[in-house]
Amino acid sequence: MAAFPDTKRDIALPGGGSWGIAEEVPVEIGFNGTAWTVMMATPADLEDLAIGLALTEQIITDAGAVEGLALKTYPEGITADIRIAREALTGKALRRRTLDGQSGCGLCGLETLAEAIRRPAPRSCNRTLPGKPAILKAFYGLAAAQPLNAATRSVHAAAWCAPHGAVSLVREDVGRHNALDKLVGALAHSGQLEDNGFIVMSSRCSFELVCKAAITNASLLATVSAPTGLALDLSRELGLPLACRSGEDAILFNSGTE
Repeated sequence: MAAFPDTKRDIALPGGGSWGIAEEVPVEIGFNGTAWTVMMATPADLEDLAIGLALTEQIITDAGAVEGLALKTYPEGITADIRIAREALTGKALRRRTLDGQSGCGLCGLETLAEAIRRPAPRSCNRTLPGKPAILKAFYGLAAAQPLNAATRSVHAAAWCAPHGAVSLVREDVGRHNALDKLVGALAHSGQLEDNGFIVMSSRCSFELVCKAAITNASLLATVSAPTGLALDLSRELGLPLACRSGEDAILFNSGTE
């Protein structure tokens, strides 16, 4: 069995000095010994990735049903096997993804168009929306909370922020979807999925991120770049306002304050 890989390597530059290069490895995620999907991911916080992906893909609805998780490292990559009572798995767990989940894509391996857009149940709308100062504070804080990106300049981050904008929990990955899945898994592990707060990310806002973020109690999903049209439509349907950064300002969408 191979040693657990590093998250980056340093390469020498022609003019002197070195540069950190982020690693990307295949991670096979399965349930009770049966493989389900393979993701290309940064080899860190993989327990969070496995649990978070199972939750955001609606394979399980309660992280408390997980009885154990085993990580094993091989020359070809890493396996993460989740042990869970069969009755806790939804019917969707029986459908195995047939293609790799690449780091830049949240849809790889789906077999039909109907599977492309998963719609979580609409959320209650009693959350307190953070103001623009809190959103900007979170954007500023995110940059300082990304040690791997500081060394490589090539990975995304997803962070959980307190209502006033302080960053409290961050996960990094070469893929923006993976970063959010890792954050969801970390929130589930620490019992924070129902906490008050919001999510800030270093990427653009695609509809998959809206669907994933909607299983948390986040009052808002803030991304560096603007959302797509489908992301806007789903955010309205699910009751999850969006925000993006515009210079020294924050632009809000579907917040009821436009």
